[in-house]
Amino acid sequence: MTMICKEQPLVTLINIFTVAPEQQKALLDNLIKVTQEIMYKQPGFISANLHKSLDGTKVTNYAQWRSRADFEAMLQNPEVRQHIRQASQIAISAEPTLYEVSFIAQSD
Repeated sequence: MTMICKEQPLVTLINIFTVAPEQQKALLDNLIKVTQEIMYKQPGFISANLHKSLDGTKVTNYAQWRSRADFEAMLQNPEVRQHIRQASQIAISAEPTLYEVSFIAQSD
């Protein structure tokens, strides 16, 4: 389950894909399939949340991993590397970046 908490020692991947509007659904379908079939089974995987922009030009993956080492190990998996190639063929560009939580504000 996704929990945004400053005290949790985890890393967050935010990957912003740019797509042609007619390709948004194809990329989203691909990311959902890969998350369910491959990512979910990777050591250190916590959660993934996929978002689509209302204008059809972006798909954003907000994923949490137990550690940077787990995330980097996942990138060495041949199945994952194949997925990255497939997503790259659909998207115009991707901007994967690792983050840590710095501040949280919530209403009551």
